[in-house]
Parts: sequence; C-alpha cells; structure tokens
Amino acid sequence: MSRTPIVLCVFGTRPEAIKMAPVIRALRQSGRLAVRICVSGQHREMLRPVLRLFDIEPDYDLDLMQEGQSLSQISCGVLRGVEGVLDHLLPSLVLVHGDTTTTMAGSLAAFYRKIPVGHVEAGLRTGDISSPWPEELNRRTVGLIATLHFAPTAGAESNLLHEGIRPDRVFVTGNTVVDALRETVGRIRCDASLSKQLDTEFRHLDPTRRLLLVTGHRRESFGEGFREICGGLAALSQRSDVEVVFPVHLNPNVRGPVHDLLGRRPNVHLMEPQDYLRFVYLLDRSYLVLTDSGGIQEEAPYLGKPVLVMRSMTERPEAVEAGAALLVGANAREISKRASRLLEDPDSYAVMSQAGNPYGDGRASVRIVSIIEEFLEATP
Repeated sequence: MSRTPIVLCVFGTRPEAIKMAPVIRALRQSGRLAVRICVSGQHREMLRPVLRLFDIEPDYDLDLMQEGQSLSQISCGVLRGVEGVLDHLLPSLVLVHGDTTTTMAGSLAAFYRKIPVGHVEAGLRTGDISSPWPEELNRRTVGLIATLHFAPTAGAESNLLHEGIRPDRVFVTGNTVVDALRETVGRIRCDASLSKQLDTEFRHLDPTRRLLLVTGHRRESFGEGFREICGGLAALSQRSDVEVVFPVHLNPNVRGPVHDLLGRRPNVHLMEPQDYLRFVYLLDRSYLVLTDSGGIQEEAPYLGKPVLVMRSMTERPEAVEAGAALLVGANAREISKRASRLLEDPDSYAVMSQAGNPYGDGRASVRIVSIIEEFLEATP
C-alpha cells in the first residue's frame, strides 16, 4: 500500500503565515494528502499570534531568529535546517509562499533534494532586481525552481509565461490573502462579543475622526525614505479631522525614525505590531491606508479602502490599474497632497473605494489544493 503524499509547508514570517493559513486548512481537509509545517523563525514574535489565530502548530521549528543577523546568515540557516527536515520527512512536495528569504532558501533546499516545489503567490515582478530588495531576487529564484506556480492574477501568470515557464505548470488561483481576510472579517463582524472587546481595546481612537492606517517596513525605504514618509504623516496629523494609526515594525531601522519624528505629533498613535485579528479590525475601521507593504495592497481593496503606496514601483500593479491604489513614492509632499485630496474630495474617494478587488473571490486555497492533489496523483 502506497503512503499518503506529504506536503511540507515552509514559511517564516507573519505575512507568509497569514497567506499560508487558509492553504493549510484546505490541505488538512483534503482526504488525499498529509500536511506538515516547518517554520524558520525568521519573524519570531510577529509569527506566533498568527499561528494561534489560525490554530497552526508547527511540526518543525528551526528557531533561527537572532538579533542583527544578516540575510546571508538567515539564508544559510534556512538552507541547512530545511535540508534536515527533508531528509527526515521525505515529502512529496514542498510548498512555499511569496518572496521572503525563508521562501528562497527553503525552495533551494528542496531543489537540491530533487523534491518538487509549489509556489503560492507566484509571478509578481517589478522588473527591477533591487526593488523591492531582496524580495525581487527571491521570487525570481523561486520562479526558476518551482514546478507548480500558483499565480494570484492573470498579470502574474503573464509574467511567468514571458519568462518561459511551461503553461501547464502555471495556474491562476486568486490570492490566498483574500481567503484569510474574508474569514477574519467575518469572525469579527459576526461575533458581537469579539467586536465589543475590540471596540473596548481601541476606545482611545476618536470615532468622529477619520482613521488613516499606516504600515511600513521596506528595506529600500530605510534612511531618507522613512524620514520622507514620516514628514508626510506629520503634515497630515495637523488636520483636526483625522487620526493616524501606525503599528510600528520591530526593525530598528523603522522604529528609530518613526518614534523620533512622529512620537509627539498630534493625532498620531504609534502602536506595537498588532496581531492579525486586531490589524484587520483597524483595517475595517479605517478610511484610508498608507503603506509600503505588499499584502495590504491586496487586502484593502477587498474592504473598499483606498491605498496610497509609498513606493516608486509595485509588484502588485493590479490594484493601481483598477484604480484602488495609487503610487505616491516615499515623498512627503506627495503623501500629504494625495491623502488630503481623498479626505477633501468625496468624488475622488468614491472612485478609489468602489474600484473593486482584483485579487480573487476567497477560494484560492481550495483551488491550490485541488491542483496539488491532481499533480501528486499523476506523479510516479
């Protein structure tokens, strides 16, 4: 009797965990596959709350997080750690997500062991290998390695086909972040007790003011970029009709300038990173999102929240093309100008908020698992 095929999910950061959680759930519900979880610990404190929220217990924890470690150290640690897991488990497929260092090194470990790789959120490209850095290189590397490419959009599919990936190995599934967001928003809205608890936790926020939700952590923004971002937010905070809410990333290159330049500004609430449940609550409550992050560019349009992308380019052009997001760069003047227009011009706001969500219907995970089942059944 042949054994049940094992799918090993490898991830290490908070965004990966959020986007992999619905896939793991769908794998668990499959009667034809076994699933095992390996986390690298690339994000330690920020990862744990997501695992608890989605009831994920890792089978393997590489526990690699060390203060001040370099990308080379993370890459080497993941490569060695995942190699040991593969030798012990002998999975039929390694499943990774996106563009992190864990994703790249985990895929490389599987390649060295000649184990097929499935890539969730495949095909995102900016065309500039240094932006975002090092994510663009990471996802291109995984694109060379992967056997199954789960593209979130037709645009991502087109990128992969243009690079010479076999058409029968590329699948447009939608983005799994919509699956996770849909589930979490539903949980908050349908549970009166939970909703009341969250309202109480954030009672310091003034419901008569419009909430501007901010996230930022990109390496290419470190230094002058973050000073510009903070300058734009400082200008907006002078308005009496808004509150700026900024869950500040743990990286000292972010925390330093943010606390120095915004720590005593009016109407600015600097918070510790929020767990996913509370972040979704804030997102649902927000009027406008300002970010240099990736996933929130996909989440906000689902809830009808306009997004100002504080970067010069994005690997997620679909929201920009649909009119739900706008590139403003890490430029204080543009950030303040564009946000002010959305705050003052109801027609401009309506155009962006009603542009729609180009990232799927919330069933991407089910499609991905179905494709994996068929692939492994056909694999000798």
